[in-house]
Amino acid sequence: MSSDTSRRLDRRSFLGAAALLGVAAATPVRAQFGAETTEYEQDPTSNFRRNISSFRALDWRPYFENTRKGAILVDITSRALHFWSEDQSIYRLFPTSVPLSEDLTRRGRTEVVRKVEGPEWRPTPAMKERNPDWPDYVPAGPDNPLGTHALYLSWQFYRIHGTHDTRKIGRRSSNGCVGLYNEHIAELFGMAKVGTQVLLI
Repeated sequence: MSSDTSRRLDRRSFLGAAALLGVAAATPVRAQFGAETTEYEQDPTSNFRRNISSFRALDWRPYFENTRKGAILVDITSRALHFWSEDQSIYRLFPTSVPLSEDLTRRGRTEVVRKVEGPEWRPTPAMKERNPDWPDYVPAGPDNPLGTHALYLSWQFYRIHGTHDTRKIGRRSSNGCVGLYNEHIAELFGMAKVGTQVLLI
């Protein structure tokens, strides 16, 4: 059997096992399997596998006193966002992008203070200082770094938002915000409320 055929069969077996576990592949190069999300790098100089996120279902109780107005837990280390509805009938787990570096990372408790569909974007003063060639304003649309939806947090400049650049998910790629695939932020947007509790760990 050729190595190409073997690789095709390995991938088919992998995706078949993932389907049996009720976990679908998010993109052609990313699949959730068991407790791990593995990304297959599309690097022209190398083909290697890199673990980008440890996915496991969590209980809300160690992190929140209650689920009033819903609860969102963002785990920076595992690059995952957990959502529980107020009545706890809904639980969702999404892969995320996280800040590029520790100095851009904020942890602690906040809450959703505003929900915007089709958000506009303006770089923060710190972003403009680091990247003076960036535009001062980007309207809603396919070039907007906030994707299709944004949940604004009580911390100034911090948001949970979508992205049109799907390569960012599962990576250290943001300037402080938490990014999701557009289809995932749309789902979260529909479930989260103004006042939803948010904890970043």
